[in-house]
Amino acid sequence: MALGDLRHRLQTDRFILCVALASIALLAAFATVAGAGMNMTALEMTQMAGAPGVRALGLGDLMPAMRAPSWTPHYAAAMLAMWWIMMLAMMLPSATPMILQYTAIERLRDGPSISPVAPYVFAVGYGLVWGAFSLAAVLLQWRLGEAQLLTPMMLTHTRLLAAVLVVGAGLWQLSPQKSHCLNLCRSPATFLVRHWRQGPLRMGLAHGAFCLGCCWALMLLLFYGGVMNLYWIAGLSALVLMEKLAPAGPWLARAAGFGLIAWGAALALAIV
Repeated sequence: MALGDLRHRLQTDRFILCVALASIALLAAFATVAGAGMNMTALEMTQMAGAPGVRALGLGDLMPAMRAPSWTPHYAAAMLAMWWIMMLAMMLPSATPMILQYTAIERLRDGPSISPVAPYVFAVGYGLVWGAFSLAAVLLQWRLGEAQLLTPMMLTHTRLLAAVLVVGAGLWQLSPQKSHCLNLCRSPATFLVRHWRQGPLRMGLAHGAFCLGCCWALMLLLFYGGVMNLYWIAGLSALVLMEKLAPAGPWLARAAGFGLIAWGAALALAIV
């Protein structure tokens, strides 16, 4: 393949993939704002979380107007869809550089014989990992609700649980495991060299696992700020994106860790 043709194919691949991934992320974001199967939109949930009687930090009493949900199979499926769609909206943008790098290397290696679906299979593997996390989050949500530790607004109901979630996320931010996963997420070439022989699906699963290792504790903070609170969704999405893409990402991750530990300690001491 001539160099000019290769460059053109790489640009075409990049454009088509960017449009596809951006479309999926935007659709997931719109679905999240619309409520993703809930009986109210995320905008309404966000407004109610800040209304009188519901403390903005998620520590208020149960709202009299809201009853605890009945965990029917239909409601559990709706919760799983909500979590999974929200995770795709939050996490797919930060995975895009890895998927683009994978596509470019595939094109350079295989030329015209590259499978047109390989990058999308990679993305499917990545999404499946966050689907597994979403299932775990639904199970945790159910257990917390049963233990009356979570309000019908999907906010932590006790200061102790809030402190545990916040301090736990801060400690994970400072852990060697977080640093290892973040380094691989920030360095697509290193990850791809290590996992190239696994095929696109397994590579997507592996990248998703490292991404989960970076961000699972941050995602659990949604139970503290509000699972459908758009301020928290946007803030956590921005933090994840900057950690993975900004030059000072590792420093930002550590700074966030220290900040979360201080915040959680303040909660535990009833200062906040």
